[in-house]
Amino acid sequence: MKSLLALLACSLSLITLPGCAGNIRDYIVTQRNDQGDRAIDAGNLKDAALAYRLALELSPDDDHARTGLASVQTQLAVTEFEAGKLDDALASLAIAAKYDPQSVRIAELRTEIDQAKLKQSIVISNYPAYRETGVQLRHSFESLRQLDNAIIVALQRFDYTYDSDHLTDAIRQSYTLDEEVNRLTNRLVNYRELVESGAPQHGQTPLAPAASLLPLP
Repeated sequence: MKSLLALLACSLSLITLPGCAGNIRDYIVTQRNDQGDRAIDAGNLKDAALAYRLALELSPDDDHARTGLASVQTQLAVTEFEAGKLDDALASLAIAAKYDPQSVRIAELRTEIDQAKLKQSIVISNYPAYRETGVQLRHSFESLRQLDNAIIVALQRFDYTYDSDHLTDAIRQSYTLDEEVNRLTNRLVNYRELVESGAPQHGQTPLAPAASLLPLP
């Protein structure tokens, strides 16, 4: 309370007491840093980044704010990278590098994303519809869980009914599951061929080897 009253007194006499301006600035910077720390603890990275930015607007050399913002922007970059937002991830890393230019983690992550962008360009060139097909494959494989659960339920029912009909049902579901796995595996193999080398024209085979998904030297 006393410190707050002192700051209020400083604000009232700011014109005649320039030193008070520094006290008020330090107080606000501390509050912004605390807000950023609490936002990180709550898992709210965007609010944390905003709080640290506001602190740096008042005190560009504040170590706490610089470290906090670099860390938050790196975490945001990872989240954006995993969501497939490569350009956004690189933009977040650029901010992080501004406040922590010597970070090995930031440099490694930037290299990883740059390589992903290169691979993405190759995949798009080979198979523009890769994303839609990939989503369909994921949904198809997720649907296998229903068959797997049906088998488990049938076995659980046998445990208390001792009715072999439930085992017969489990066997039937298992055959169906096996057929679906084989079918989807073939689709997955074909999907890999498409993203690696593209689709040849009808009646032709590709003359060139599959495009490399490794980054160029």
